[in-house]
Amino acid sequence: MIELEGVSRTFRTRGRTIEALADVDLTIDQGAFLVVRGQSGSGKTTFLLTIGAMQAPTAGHVRFDGEDLYTRSASWRASFRARHIGFVFQSFHLLPYLSVLDNVLLSSSHGRREALDMLERLGIGDRALQKPTRLSVGERQRAAVARALLIEPEAILADEPTGNLDDEHAGVIVDALEQANAEGRTVLLVTHRPHRIGRPVRTLHLERGRVREAEVTHA
Repeated sequence: MIELEGVSRTFRTRGRTIEALADVDLTIDQGAFLVVRGQSGSGKTTFLLTIGAMQAPTAGHVRFDGEDLYTRSASWRASFRARHIGFVFQSFHLLPYLSVLDNVLLSSSHGRREALDMLERLGIGDRALQKPTRLSVGERQRAAVARALLIEPEAILADEPTGNLDDEHAGVIVDALEQANAEGRTVLLVTHRPHRIGRPVRTLHLERGRVREAEVTHA
C-alpha cells in the first residue's frame, strides 16, 4: 500500500514559487492500476518521483508498505527503489555503452533467457545485442519498459511510456502493464493517450498540483 498524507512540493524558479503538489492525500492499494492524467506542468512527473522515493516533498509523508520513505537515509531509499519499484522514465536512462540486453539485466536477478523473452514479448528481441543509440526512440522506450518489468517490482511507475509509440506498439506496452497488474503489481501510468485497459482502473487528474479522482472504470 502507498499512502500520501498532506504531501506538497514547491520549487523556486526565476523568483517565483511553483507548487507542483498541493496538500495531496491519497491511498493506493497494492495491486491497483492508476492512470494519471493532466496537462504539461500539472505535477504528474513530480507525483511519480515523490511516490518513487526519488524526490522529497516539501511537506507531508509518503509511506510505502508502512515505511515513511523520507525519514530514511538516501542510501536506504536507493536500496528500497532497487528492490521494490520499477521506473519507466520519459528519457529512458539506458546506458549507451551497454547492449539493450545488458541494460535490461542491470537491476534484475533473472538470467539472459528471461531477459530475451521479455524483449521478444515487447517486439524488440532482434535488437537485444544492439547499443541503445542504434535503436529508434520507440524501441528505446520498449527497452526501458522491459527493464522495469523484469525486476518484478511491487510497483511500476511509468511516465508516458507510450508517448513515442504508434498504436500497435503502444498496445503491446499497455498489455504488458496489464499482465504485471494481473500478477498483483501496482501500476501507475502517466499518459495523455486514451488506452483500452481491460482491468479496473482508477483515474487521477492533476491540475496545478491538486488531485481530482474519477470513478473506477475501464480506461
